[in-house]
Amino acid sequence: MKRVAAALLVVAIAVAAAAWLVTDSRRHGSDAAAQRATVPRRLAQQTLANGPPAGDVIARQPLDVRLVGAADPVVIPFKHPPRSGLLFDLDTGRVLWRHQPERVLPIASLTKMMTALLVVENSRPDYRVRVTKQALAYEGSGLGVLPKGKLIRLETMLNGLLIVSGNDAAIALAQRIGGTVPKFVAMMNDKALALGLRCTRYAAPDGLTDRGNHSCAADLAALARAVLDEPRLARIVRRRSAILPFPIKGHKLYLYSHNPLIRTGYRGVTGIKTGYTDAAGRCLVASATRNGRRLGVVLLNSPDTERQARKLLDAGFRAER
Repeated sequence: MKRVAAALLVVAIAVAAAAWLVTDSRRHGSDAAAQRATVPRRLAQQTLANGPPAGDVIARQPLDVRLVGAADPVVIPFKHPPRSGLLFDLDTGRVLWRHQPERVLPIASLTKMMTALLVVENSRPDYRVRVTKQALAYEGSGLGVLPKGKLIRLETMLNGLLIVSGNDAAIALAQRIGGTVPKFVAMMNDKALALGLRCTRYAAPDGLTDRGNHSCAADLAALARAVLDEPRLARIVRRRSAILPFPIKGHKLYLYSHNPLIRTGYRGVTGIKTGYTDAAGRCLVASATRNGRRLGVVLLNSPDTERQARKLLDAGFRAER
């Protein structure tokens, strides 16, 4: 009995030590980009070999978008539908409306949802981000006022990434978290595998390139749920505007949302992200809450993201649970 008790004591000490090490590493973070990338890569390999881990390791699995049994409760015959779309319950994952939800398409700046998710998983709010020469060489949308060489609050850059879809912020954040942009992109693809995203592949942290950067509505719905599960991100994606301290003349940065539902005050809107390139067309991942019910909508290459999102969400809220 004494030997058994002693053995149990040794096991208990080992478990406690391992738990302390995990907690300590999370508390202090890590500045080694390669080390940060190793964990999601290993998780992805385990997922492919053994299936999704149990518990909260993978919080949100892709929705089951294959039609089984009765038709979806929401029926809207759009004259000019999006190339792909999905309406779903954010909490239960139930699909309410679908249109080619597994069609693989370019996703433009919807890419930044994954960029933001990796940033918050690998940073603390008090981190600083240096404005690099590469970040200042961005194309497309951006904050546009980043002072070269300055250290900017990471949360400010995160707001710029999601509220105004800053490509300069995406590059700077990728370098801060991954060490280099290519290493960060590798982390993005590892995370997509770990989340079980079947049709998602990333080629850049900003989504500006369409070649090799794609996803589908089903995967983006799962990613939307993961983003809203992160309090730091959920607070940002619902903002209509933000005024943040910034090291420029006036010492303030003014940001205004690109989300058409947020700009027009759609009732209950809570986010999330817009996107546009010539190849991707107009894209939107949006969410809204009414009477405790949370719905999400994904539209890829839509002729009118605001009108179609409103129609789908309104119909979803009217539909029975």
